[in-house]
Amino acid sequence: MATFLYRLGRLAFRRRRVVVMLWVAVLAAIGIGAMSAPGTSSGALSVPGTQSQRAIDLLRKEFPQASADGATARVVFEAPSGQKLTSAANKAEVESLVAQLEKSPQVSGVTDPFTSGLVSRSGTIAYTQVSYKVAQADVSGAAHAVQTDVVAQGENAGLKVSLGGNAVKDKAASKAAELIGVGVAAIVLVITFGSMIAAGLPLLTAILGVAAAILSVTLATHFFDLASASTTLALMLGLAVAIDYALFIVSRYRNEIRDGHGPEEACGRALGTAGSAVVFAGLTVIVALSGLSVIGIGTLTAMGLASAFAVSVAVIIALTLLPAVLGFAGPRIMKGRLHTRRMKALERGEGESTGVRWAKFVTRNPVKVLAVSVAGLAVLAMPAMSLKMALNDDSMKPPGSTQRVAYETLSKGFGPGFNGPLTVVVDARDSDDPKAAAQDAYTMLSKLDDVAAVRPPSFNQAGDVALLGAVPKSAPTSEATKDLVGEIRDHGATLHQESGADLMVTGLTAVNIDVSTKLSDALVPYLAIVVGLALVLLLLVFRSVVIPLKAALGFLFSVVSTLGVLVAVFQWGWLKDVFGVDQTGPIVSLLPILLVGVVFGLAMDYEVFLVSRMREEYVHGAGPTQAIVQGFRHSGRVVTAAAVIMVSVFSGFLLDDAVLIKSIGLGLAAAVFLDAFVVRMTIVPAVMALLGHRSWTLPKWLDRILPNVDVEGEKLRHALEAEQTDSAPEPVLAGVHAGSDGHSVPQSFSGLPSSGATDAPGPAQQAAPGKARGLSGLKQRLARGGDATAPADSTGSQAPARRKPLKNPMRRR
Repeated sequence: MATFLYRLGRLAFRRRRVVVMLWVAVLAAIGIGAMSAPGTSSGALSVPGTQSQRAIDLLRKEFPQASADGATARVVFEAPSGQKLTSAANKAEVESLVAQLEKSPQVSGVTDPFTSGLVSRSGTIAYTQVSYKVAQADVSGAAHAVQTDVVAQGENAGLKVSLGGNAVKDKAASKAAELIGVGVAAIVLVITFGSMIAAGLPLLTAILGVAAAILSVTLATHFFDLASASTTLALMLGLAVAIDYALFIVSRYRNEIRDGHGPEEACGRALGTAGSAVVFAGLTVIVALSGLSVIGIGTLTAMGLASAFAVSVAVIIALTLLPAVLGFAGPRIMKGRLHTRRMKALERGEGESTGVRWAKFVTRNPVKVLAVSVAGLAVLAMPAMSLKMALNDDSMKPPGSTQRVAYETLSKGFGPGFNGPLTVVVDARDSDDPKAAAQDAYTMLSKLDDVAAVRPPSFNQAGDVALLGAVPKSAPTSEATKDLVGEIRDHGATLHQESGADLMVTGLTAVNIDVSTKLSDALVPYLAIVVGLALVLLLLVFRSVVIPLKAALGFLFSVVSTLGVLVAVFQWGWLKDVFGVDQTGPIVSLLPILLVGVVFGLAMDYEVFLVSRMREEYVHGAGPTQAIVQGFRHSGRVVTAAAVIMVSVFSGFLLDDAVLIKSIGLGLAAAVFLDAFVVRMTIVPAVMALLGHRSWTLPKWLDRILPNVDVEGEKLRHALEAEQTDSAPEPVLAGVHAGSDGHSVPQSFSGLPSSGATDAPGPAQQAAPGKARGLSGLKQRLARGGDATAPADSTGSQAPARRKPLKNPMRRR
């Protein structure tokens, strides 16, 4: 892996113009294809195999005119203050608007509020139910235009008209969150590198990567129905990880330059080491997100796969486009005019960074630090014991939105249950008396305490399948409504025993309840699958049993603590004004399992980046405690910057009006903050200091089985050192030579070579000036295990000796 990435980095560096042109061509092609794409939908949920979905499938067959899986909209009318809708003028206006809705494209049916009893007792509020022939994602712009016209005409007549239901188009989301995240990331990168060029490269490549990913997801809507939340999550994660991955590679590239390597060589070495960590870190995120597809919920699968694709693009961009851009920047990336005095002192090797001082403090007091950290996380996790989940409905729409106004108006006129009516299906095809079975179901529903109204049964043409309606007294997301659905289904078992008919409950409320149950049941198996696969990856990366187990336990601490924060804010209302939460309620059912997938991947990112540098120091001979400190010396500042960037990107989504996006933003921001600063940078070094050498042990039998992926680039390092050792270095004077890339790179000028020539380059130098001698020889040495004493290949022996450049005196020691 490291050798391949080393070669890839140097190739992209040399062929930077070709690489950039290829990426521009790819972006242009994807952009052209995305322009004609239908775009994402608001994402209707369905769970195959559940009772609600079976009922929908039956209704689609037996009641095709009902459009069981079609979109629906509720148009709510409210009379002006002091008037009633039953007055002649207002009634005529409502009937005119209803007639206009009936002529709307794709409409299969519209209820008349005056003949269907959909007028409140006060006579001031009424609503009509609009059913569409097509699914939510396929409602046309013309149909949405009719909805808008009805609202405008009704308000011109003095009525208050609002729209609810899944057929109503959501307001376009604000882009402020992305802009704030990018702005904060730019500031952090400038502070970290002290250079505008070094700070700009991660931002540039991240923006291009996110653009490619989002355009690709949009292009995919030609073939798949994707929820709008898919692109939001893909944008959120893609931007965060793309900046982080570029940040680690650029940081390593600058370190290699300080070590005296030329830009091309430094780029190859940076990709061979930090690039390997990026690959495995990205792979853990992809595994975690792709694992969402095993749950069996289409919307969640789309969100997971779209986000995994965005992360994949971020990795590919970091391994191809970033080295090419580094080729254009060359050694100018080292110009740090924005360095503070402290940063300049650290560059000279004077003093210690904050990360090093923190690592020494933790390793000196591991027990105390561990106890305080675990206790703090436990306190934050306590509210998670009161976690309640429900799917979002119109009550969670932004305040002032037409869906939210319609929900509140209906609740005021009819009760909250009218926002979530239940559809009851009686399948009496195996019953001796279908009509009697349907009547028994109607009687049963009428006697239930939490039922506000029941619609009599209507039959299909064959007369053996009946459709009833039941309106709960309680809100759709309440526990009382959930209990009511369970009670109706329990009575269905009794009905089946008595009449042979099957009773099923469906409708949006019942579907949401089934989805929430499915998510709750899938959480533990999903956690086991994702953690299991990621543990295998970490076992390969670190060749240690303790490190992966510690990483997984730390992740569990992060997730439970984050759920506690979410419950405290969104469910209990703590600090709700600070975070812009206008009302409390259950946590969105999608969030916990989504949080598990996303946070696990991100947590493993920091584990890989921080601990891989510790392992690199350890395998080079440093003691366990010294390896921890050295790991913080080289990676602490970069990991801190990466975490701050991610927290900033995610926190920006708190500005979104949608509760789901707001809760995802807070959840991810809290999880990254807790995992990076409390778990990875505090608990991890404390545990490793306590375990000492045992942190890096691996049973011999397992060591023989596992392949060596060389994430630290150890084989690459040995091979490159062997390549330098095979040469015959002479006393050198550091000079400057224009390499093959056109940049000024450190080179060596020696005295007269044996041939008597002064500065005449040898044949190998003429063929590839500035290039490391014999990559084919390097490959052969790697095949021999990087033996420094192995003889050079015949081709390499013909070339002049390659001299090792003097190390930069500014190198940090």
